[in-house]
Amino acid sequence: MRIYTRNGDDGTTGLFGGNRVPKDDLRIESYGTVDELNAFLGRLIEHPELNDELKFFRGIQAELFSIGSHLATVEDKMQAMLPKLNPNSISEFENWMDLVHEKVPPLKNFLLPGGHPSVADAHIARSICRRAERRVVALSRVETVDIEIIKYLNRLSDVLFTTARLLSFLTKTDEITWKVEND
Repeated sequence: MRIYTRNGDDGTTGLFGGNRVPKDDLRIESYGTVDELNAFLGRLIEHPELNDELKFFRGIQAELFSIGSHLATVEDKMQAMLPKLNPNSISEFENWMDLVHEKVPPLKNFLLPGGHPSVADAHIARSICRRAERRVVALSRVETVDIEIIKYLNRLSDVLFTTARLLSFLTKTDEITWKVEND
């Protein structure tokens, strides 16, 4: 199978079902940013500190791929052929965060990204997730979007913040608290 098709050389791309839209269409921005998040999650979970969480995060990556396929599909008959979104994702996220919060120190301040490369990567993934959420919300204002996708991305950003805290704990790295410097 060839990777290149030349179909997008005119600045358009195809949605599932064959419709062509400009590559900067809000729908493309939405699932493209979800794809970017997924790629960065692939980087994040390469940190050895997350080896015990690999199955959890690979599940997130698979679900993000499904979300992308839903965002890339506008025709009802094609939608019916897509993998169903996991109805338990939100509760699974919340259960995972509750377990992590039992391990890490209580949160008392706003935190700055950094302290350890893995922590910084978790914060980058969180900020990409927030951008994906903003793009999907914008799309939902002009087209129908499954509200569960918005909820998923919102809660996933919480998971990624919690991941940053877990990584600080696992690497024995002090969290960097935000302090306002007054001159």
